[in-house]
Amino acid sequence: MRREPVYESEIAEINMTPFVDIVLVILVIFMVTATFVTQGKIPLNLPQATSAENRKDDQKPITLSLGETGELYYDDVALSLDDLDVKIAQVSGSEPHIVIRSDAKTPFEYVVKVIDICKKHRISTFAIQTKMRS
Repeated sequence: MRREPVYESEIAEINMTPFVDIVLVILVIFMVTATFVTQGKIPLNLPQATSAENRKDDQKPITLSLGETGELYYDDVALSLDDLDVKIAQVSGSEPHIVIRSDAKTPFEYVVKVIDICKKHRISTFAIQTKMRS
């Protein structure tokens, strides 16, 4: 009876091509979804500025958005000024980073009211989001 020799080198290698294909597909899915997450969900026509600053912080900022007619959103959730007062009171102990996004046509009165509520809770640092003038 004759036996065929078994070669160890044929079994020892793992085919990496399917693994690389899967990793690339996952990377593409991550990149596509990341761009949707970073774009604001509330459509605003931001005012333009000649100089803009991008900041990277360790903590996630609280985004306050003001629509053209004064509607207020706290991290993409609609609420009133009284509700904002309660929300800010809950987080004011840790000195949160506040980003204010206001439509270019929003009356300044609404922006002042939001800043006044924040200052009432001793939050004095704000970032006003604009878009770069082209």
